Amino acid sequence: MNISEPAPGIHFVEGPASNWIIVSDPSGFVMIDGGYPADRDAVLDSVRQLGLEPADAKAMLITHGHVDHTGSAAYFSRAFGTPILCSPEELAHVQGKEKHQVTMGQVLARIWRPKVFRWMLHVIKAKALQAEPATLAEAWTKQKLANLPGRPQAISVPGHTPGNVALFLPDAGAIAVGDTFVSGHPLSNRLGPQMLQRMFHSDPEAALSSARQLEGLQANVILPGHGPALDMPLADAVAALHR
Repeated sequence: MNISEPAPGIHFVEGPASNWIIVSDPSGFVMIDGGYPADRDAVLDSVRQLGLEPADAKAMLITHGHVDHTGSAAYFSRAFGTPILCSPEELAHVQGKEKHQVTMGQVLARIWRPKVFRWMLHVIKAKALQAEPATLAEAWTKQKLANLPGRPQAISVPGHTPGNVALFLPDAGAIAVGDTFVSGHPLSNRLGPQMLQRMFHSDPEAALSSARQLEGLQANVILPGHGPALDMPLADAVAALHR
C-alpha cells in the first residue's frame, strides 16, 4: 500500500492490485471505491494513517460495481453505517442484483498466458470469489454529492459497466476515473493512460467512446482504479487512449 497526496486533500492509495481514494476537507472525508475484499484491513489502515477514523466517513462512493472496487463497501455499511452511494444506473450491480463482470470462461480462454495466470491467482487470494454485495447501497443525487467533502460531480461514462462513472473533484482539479481508463494493470506491459483489456468491459467500444468524452474537463490530476496517479492534463491522457 502506498499513500500519496497528488492534490490538497486528495489522498490516493495504491493497493496491491486496486486503488482507492480518500477525499478530505474541513467538513470531513469520503472514500472513493474500496479495493478487493482482502484489502479491507489496508483500507482501514490507510484511513487511520491520515489521522481519521473509518467510522467518521461521510460516505463511500463507488465508481462501478466490480469486486475490486466494492470489496470494503459491505463491511463499512455494516460496521459503521457508512452510506454506500453509486449512480442510479449502477445500483443493482453494487447491490448484487446484477452482474457485469469478466466471466470465468473469458479468463480460462486466456489462462495459458503467464500474466493472466498470475493475475487470476492474485484475484483468488484477494477473495474476489467471496465478495459480499453492498445490499444497502443507495443511488446518489447531484445535491447529495454536492454536500459531501470535495463536492464530487458524477460524470456518466458507460461501457466498462452500464452505470460506470468518473468522479470530478473541481476544487482540486482532480478526477477519479475508476476503470474508465487506467495507468497500469497486471495484464499490461506498460505504464501510462490506457484502456483495460477488452474482456474487462461490458461494451469495449462504448467504454472507449465514453472515455474520450472526458477530454473537455479541466483536470490535471488523474486518479485511476489501477496504476499510479497521473499528473497531466486530462485531455492529453484521453488523447493517448486507443483500442
